[in-house]
This record gives sequence, C-alpha cells and structure tokens, in this order.
Amino acid sequence: MKLFTIFGNPVSHSKSPRMYNKCFKFYGLNNYCYTKTLLEDGEKIIDVFKKLKISGASVTVPHKEWAYRLADEVRGIANDIKAVNCLVLENDKVVGYNTDAEGFMESIKYFNYKSVLIIGAGGTAKALSKMFKNPIILNRSAGRLKDFKEYKNFTWGNFEIKKYDLIINTTSAGLNDDNLPAPKTVLEKLFKNAKYAVDVIYHETPFQKMAKEYGLKLKDGSDMLVFQGVLQFEKFVDFKINRDEVAKLMKEAVEL
Repeated sequence: MKLFTIFGNPVSHSKSPRMYNKCFKFYGLNNYCYTKTLLEDGEKIIDVFKKLKISGASVTVPHKEWAYRLADEVRGIANDIKAVNCLVLENDKVVGYNTDAEGFMESIKYFNYKSVLIIGAGGTAKALSKMFKNPIILNRSAGRLKDFKEYKNFTWGNFEIKKYDLIINTTSAGLNDDNLPAPKTVLEKLFKNAKYAVDVIYHETPFQKMAKEYGLKLKDGSDMLVFQGVLQFEKFVDFKINRDEVAKLMKEAVEL
C-alpha cells in the first residue's frame, strides 16, 4: 500500500482525498490511498511524513514554510518562493516542490488585467507574487511583509487605496469563520474599481459574496486546486499522464 495525504490545520474541509483517490482508481492504482492528516505543529511535518511511511503529500496552510525549511531537498520555483505545497519520497529523500503558482496562473489565463493586489503574506502569496509584474501586497501586520521587500507592500494602517484590476485573497479569512481578509471599508473601495476577484478558498466566503455584490468576475479556489493538483498527481505517480484527463476527473470530484 502506498499512502498519500494532505497536511494542514484545519484540514477537515479538504476535497483532496476525493480528487486523488478518483484518479488513482481511474489509473488502476488500487494500492494507492490518499487521506487527510491534521497537523498542529508544522515543525513535525517531515517527522510525521517519515513515521507514517507516506509516499507523497500535499501541504496546505499554515505549513508550507515549514515544509520548505525541513524537506531533505527542495526543487524548482519552491526555492524562490521559499514555500512547499508538495512533498514526494524519492530515493529515501523527502523532496519539496511548489505547484501553487503554475496552477493559479492556469486558472486565470483568460483574465485581462494590468494591476494586481495580493491580500496576505503567507506561502501562497509568496508563490503568486513571483508570477506577476509589480504586484502590490497588503497584509494585516508588518511582520511577514519583510519577505516582500522587492514589491510595494502595505499594512491595513498605511495602505494607499488605488485602482487594481485583479484582487486576490490568499489568506484563510472565511475558511472556517465569517471574517474578511481586510477591513470592509477598504474592500468596498477596492471592489468599486476592480474587474476581477480571486479567492484561494474554494467554498463561498464573505470576500466572495462582496465581490459578487459589486459585479466583479469571480473565481474561487476550485480551478487552482484542480490545476495544482494535476501537477502534484503527476509527481506522485511518476509516469506520464494526460493532464486534461486528470483535470476533468479532479473537477468532477470537487463538484460532488
């Protein structure tokens, strides 16, 4: 039996087991099983990975930076982002990758925008900031903004409200609560002049409801989840897949 999992806190909402197990079944990988692992202490992520004899894992909030720091080896864009969302056992080494950025860009490829505002300063924000030209970063507090020195960045207290075509929420606000990722008055002014809004959370949140009220073209995290998942699945099985076919299967699983 080959075991795969998703590490996160919280993790009960995750649809990843549906996605991956559906694809394992499609490819006849009957000895592959994907589950969920609630991990409260990110510092233990590699220890738990090895103890449970896991072959591959997805990593979600708030453990992507821990996965980057503690993986035996990190490859690709994850080294620039300093965040890992995919762990794979390769030759007895736990190797870290990041598929968030490529998955996200695939999900918005038909959007026509120039200016971008990213709300949040965690692992997902780091990944996405590398994919845009001169994005603006907005975060509640200044501490994490030290990782975004190459971009214009603001806290809620010193934010200059301007026109942004695309507004992206990368925070966990609304995941298990009714919170907004920024003060309501700030979002109202932003939404009045924006064209698009994207929330990496894939169920309806207060942020998404507001975006709809202002008539923005909205995407939740479903497409990003699917496209980054296709890339992870390819690494988990280590053989050539039909990406369109896997994306279709994963979309069906998410929509169940």
